[in-house]
Amino acid sequence: MVGYAFMGAAHSQAWRTVNRVYDLPLRVRMAAVCGRDESKVADAADRLGWDTHTTDWRELVARDDIDVIDICTPGDSHAEIAIAALAAGKHVLCEKPLANTVAEARQMATAAAHAQISDVRSMCGFNYRRVPAVTLMRQLVAGGRVGVIRHVRAVYLQDWIVDPQYPLVWRLQKDKAGSGALGDIGAHIIDATQFVSGQRITQVSGLTETFVKRRPLPAGSSGLSASADGDGPATGPVTVDDAALFMARLDGGAIASYEATRFATGRKNGLRIEINGSLGSVAFDFERMNELEFYDATRPATERGFTRIIVTEPEHPYLSAWWPPGHGIGYEHSFTHQARDFVAAIAAGDDPAPSFADALQVQQVLDAVERSAGLGEWTTVESALSTTTA
Repeated sequence: MVGYAFMGAAHSQAWRTVNRVYDLPLRVRMAAVCGRDESKVADAADRLGWDTHTTDWRELVARDDIDVIDICTPGDSHAEIAIAALAAGKHVLCEKPLANTVAEARQMATAAAHAQISDVRSMCGFNYRRVPAVTLMRQLVAGGRVGVIRHVRAVYLQDWIVDPQYPLVWRLQKDKAGSGALGDIGAHIIDATQFVSGQRITQVSGLTETFVKRRPLPAGSSGLSASADGDGPATGPVTVDDAALFMARLDGGAIASYEATRFATGRKNGLRIEINGSLGSVAFDFERMNELEFYDATRPATERGFTRIIVTEPEHPYLSAWWPPGHGIGYEHSFTHQARDFVAAIAAGDDPAPSFADALQVQQVLDAVERSAGLGEWTTVESALSTTTA
C-alpha cells in the first residue's frame, strides 16, 4: 500500500479483516506500506499491521512477492504509480478520484486495458457503492421496482473547513488534489448515482465557488507561495472549489441534481441519494447507513407511504458474513466489502468494478462540471473508453 493516512488506515482495516470475515480463495498478506517520512511510515506499519515499510514506492513495484499495489496517495501521484505497477504485472486498487486530470485518467485507463490482456486487474475505490443499503438500492432499481427513472437527486455535505483559520492542507491545493469538494466528495455521488440508476451523465450545467480564498500555511510547510498581512501568519491561496452544484441529464432520460460542499455547517458526512421513478422512489442517507426508504406506488392508495427497510438481514448484500439481523455495521465495512470484491474478482480471473474506464468516465463528468462553471453554459461530457456500470 502506498500512503498511510486517512484512506490508508481505512484500507488497512479492510485488508486485516477481509479473510477473517469472508471465505475467499486467496489470502491477503499485508507485505509492505510506503510513505515519504521514514519514522512516520515505520510507525504506521506497526500500527496498521504491515510486515515492512519503505519510503520508495518503486521498491514495492519491483518486489516479486507483491501481487497488488493499493494506492492511497493524493491524486497527483496516482497515474505514475498505477501505470508503473500495471506495467510490472501488479494488480492495482486506486483510490478515487482516479487522477487529477482527464488526460492522466485516460492514460491510466489505457494502461489498465493493456494490462488486462495479461490478466492483470485494476479497480478504482468508490467505497460507497459497497454500503449494503446502496447495493440493495441498485438491486431494487435494476429489478424495476421504481419503474422508469425520472429524477436523480444527490448531495454530499461536510463542514470541516468552515473555519477560515483551518490550514491550507493538500486537499485545498489544485496541483495535489485536482479539485476541491467537486472531486473529493462530488465524485462519490456521481459514481453512486450512476451505479444505482444504471444511467450515465451526458450533460451538465455547473456552478462552483471558493468562499475562503486564502488560508494559513500548515506548520512546516514548504514549496508554497505565501504572503503575510502585517504581523499575521503566512497564508497561501486556496486553488480549488469549496462547493460545487450542478444539474445533469442522464443517458436513460432522467434529469438529476448534485451538490457537494465542505461549507454545510453542522453536516459531517451528509451523503444522501434519492431516485424517483414512475412506479416508486428509493432514498438513502449515510447518516442512517443501515436503512433504506422505499415507496411503492403500485400499492393501493390506502397503503402507500415510505417503508423503512432495516438493511441488516443475511439476505441483504454483503451481510451474510456479519452480525445477526438488527445489528448495524459502519463506515469501515464498506472498505472490507471493497477488498472482498477485489480479491474475489482476481481469484476468479474477472475484472472488478468500477474499472479504471468507469473511473475515467467519472473524471470526465468532473471536468465537464468545471468547464461548465467557467463558461456558464450546459456542457457535454466527453466520451470515455468502453465502460460498464457493473
